[in-house]
Order: sequence, then C-alpha cells, then structure tokens
Amino acid sequence: MSRFLTAAATAALVMVVGVGSAIAQDFRSLASQDLQAAHDELAAEHPAPVVGGAAAQSFNAWLDTGLQQAMAKVGQVNSGSSHAYLLRYYAAGFRDSNITARASYDTPETRFFATNWPGFATGWRNGEYVVTYVQPGVRNTPPLGAVATECNLTPIEEYARSKLDLWEGDLNSEAGRVTTAPYLLWNRNNPFVNGLPSICKFRVGRREREFELKPQPATPANLEAAYRATVYTAGATPLSIETVNGRPWVNVHSFSDDAGWDAFNAQLAEQAAALRGPQGFVLDLRGAAGSSNLGSSARGYGAVNRIWTPEFAQSKQPSGQDFTYRASPKTREWYNVVIGRMQQDARFVYESPQVIEQTQAILAGFDAAIAAGQTTFNLPAPASATDTGAANPVQGPVVVLVDASCGGGCLDTVDLLSRLPNVRIAGSPTPPDSIFIEQTVSRLPSNYADLSYGHKAWTSRERGNNQPFTPGQGLAYTGNPTDEAAVRTWVATLFQ
Repeated sequence: MSRFLTAAATAALVMVVGVGSAIAQDFRSLASQDLQAAHDELAAEHPAPVVGGAAAQSFNAWLDTGLQQAMAKVGQVNSGSSHAYLLRYYAAGFRDSNITARASYDTPETRFFATNWPGFATGWRNGEYVVTYVQPGVRNTPPLGAVATECNLTPIEEYARSKLDLWEGDLNSEAGRVTTAPYLLWNRNNPFVNGLPSICKFRVGRREREFELKPQPATPANLEAAYRATVYTAGATPLSIETVNGRPWVNVHSFSDDAGWDAFNAQLAEQAAALRGPQGFVLDLRGAAGSSNLGSSARGYGAVNRIWTPEFAQSKQPSGQDFTYRASPKTREWYNVVIGRMQQDARFVYESPQVIEQTQAILAGFDAAIAAGQTTFNLPAPASATDTGAANPVQGPVVVLVDASCGGGCLDTVDLLSRLPNVRIAGSPTPPDSIFIEQTVSRLPSNYADLSYGHKAWTSRERGNNQPFTPGQGLAYTGNPTDEAAVRTWVATLFQ
C-alpha cells in the first residue's frame, strides 16, 4: 500500500516543536514576534532556498518582502482574530498550500462565521461572483443569479482581491476562488480589509442595478445554510456506498481519522465484486479534506487497493524517486519522533514494516549529511512495484469526481487514480499543491498559532509544482455544485 513515506506518515504525523508561552495579551508584540519567528524558521528549514529552480521562486520572492508587508500592518492588530489573520496573510503569500499558519487553540467552525452580513451570499460561477443564496425574510437584496460588478465604487475583481486574497485563500487558483466566494460581502472580523460594503452594483438580466447593503444578524445556522448553498459541503456521513442510476456510487468526502474508516473499508471488501462489474462506478472525492495520523494519502491508497487489489494498483503507482532533503537537525528530529510513533503502533508495525525501514534510511541520511556538513542530500525512494501484468479487476468505466476541496492526500490519491485504465477525472478544478511536502508543524512563540510547512522536495513529481487537476473537455461540471440531483444527472451522462 505504501507509495513512499508520505503515504503513511504525512501531514498529521507531525511534531509540535518550540512551544512558547504567551506572557501577555499584547497582540501587536505577539504578532511581530510570531511573524519574525515564522520567517526565520522557514528561512532556516524550508527546502526551497537550497533546491532552487522555478518551484522555489515564489518562496524566495515572498520570504523577506512578505515579512516587511506583514510587519507594516502590525499596528492594526488588536485581538486574537486579527493576530490570526495577519499570520495567515504572511503564510498564504508564499502561494504554497503546504505553508500555513493556523490558530493553535480550538476555534468555532470558521467556514460559517461572520460578525454581520448582508443577508445573502455569492459564489464563483463561470468566472463571475453570482448571488447564490438569499436569507428568507431579508428585503431589497439582489435576486438569485445576479452578478456582482462593483462595490464601494471599486470594480469587483479589485474589490475581491483586496478583501479575500491571502486573507481567506489564494485567488490565483480556481479552487481558491470557489471556496472564498461566500465571504465576498461578509464582515469576517478582519480589521485589515473592508467589512460589509455599503453599496454594490449587480447585473440583473441585461441591466445593472445598485443595491444598498444593510447589515443583518449573523447566526451560525443562517451562515451555514448560505455556505452550503454555495460551496459543496459533505454531510454527516462522509464515507459510504450507495446505488445511483443503477451503479455503485462510492462516497469519500473526508480523509480524517474519525470519518469511520473501519466500517467503510469493510463495506469496500464486501462490495468489491459489484464495484468491479461491467456497469462501472463513481468514486466521489468532492470535499475530501482532512488529516490522518497515518497519512491521508494512505487512506486513499487503501481504498484504491481494496477496489482494484494491491497487486494491480501498486504496479501503477507514480514513481517516488528524487526527494531532496535539507540537512537540518530539526527535521532530523522530526523523523526520529516519527519512527518512535510508528514503532509504538503495533498495527502499523505489522502492516507497514517497509515504511519503518524507509524512515530509518532517511534518518541515517540526515545523520550522514549533517556529519559531513552538507546542506542537502538526496535519497531516492524505493522504485515503484514492477508491473507483473496482472489483469485489471475492474471491468467497467470509472468516473472520479473532484472539486475545489480535494487537496493534500486527495490529490495524491488522484495522482494514482489518473494512471489506472478506464478512469476519468471529472468535476471541477482541484486546489494546487507544491512539491514541498511532508509537514513539520511548529508552535510559534505566542503559543497562539502553529506554522506548518513541507520539509522535503519531491523534485521528480509527475504533476508539476502548484499544478491542480483540471477535468478535460466534456468532463468539467459547470452547473450548481450544491444541486446534488443535477450533479448526479450529469454524471449519468458520462456513462452513456
């Protein structure tokens, strides 16, 4: 099942290091301290500066410039929320989804949060911001389908960039546009940007009309309803198998440990024969985010192995060669801790002894490089399994549905699925991710935030740096992503 180390010990098998303590609630000084610490750790530990090449350009260009821009905004920090926003801004400026800064404490469901809003939401639809939801009872709002063109005398693209880009997500990617669009007109308690605009223009039919936006009470229930009407959001049961239009529909909407994998994997084993039938099936990976203590990639690979058999699936796995490591004592300690966790997990020792061997080899590579005074070293991963000529057990066509939330381990899984015969990737563009993978997580000095970044470079990855999966011609869904009946009707046409 193991593709390379990240398939069994990635993002969530992390070590929190450098725990500091917040000695005062002076958020300005805490923000300055955390920004400088994040800059210094990335400069010292991230592989981009020593790997070089095109993949490192955005990192190198933002490391110092971004720090200066963020430090210039510290005077506006006056709360835990503003502290979190400014750190997010700096981390997002690298344009690398594997570099993040998140609050270290429990927070409410942030997708459904605003201090006030205009009573409606917008979505990113075919290159425009379109009204997707209007709260019942709110009057004098633009109608569903109206297209935003201007707010506060600012063209909507410029307004969106200032309001959303880096603060809420990456507007350089299609996926970032989709997931941040509901917040275009909401007040999210970010002091660095405008909250609720006062006047916006919308194109309604062929006419452009001006609307005065009035703040409405923002309840979690109303905001959740608005978000779910705009961006596909998985329900309470993320893992399941059902029958839709006469063929199996396999739902994998989360890679989190608590999603119910034992029961789901048992379902896959029980229904493997049906999934392999000539009618084909759908593998639905929309919204498939979440982390796993044994690696979200391993969760996806495990599902693929159970459907296609390990012998067939492993022979099609992408090559995992040419990893570059920065010879850092801190990252070396990360691997030391990882090995300890693996060896303490009896089930992991039984199922994945080869992964422990790979990790021990990496640790030895760190020791040798550090002793020799090297800044980097390369350690090729084991070659992909030899194709033994095993027959494809899946007889029918397979449609894999992806969307703007299929990131991390979901992308690794799609890397494999795209190599299997009779598989088509459909839906909407995924997020991009960089070649800098396998997360280190460090607690920043304030103790209020964690910095996360990829600590090795997969320089030979077949999917390019920051390249998403974009469904090809005839496989792109352009309708309402939250209209499940419409999505399923459209998917049925792909089997005709």
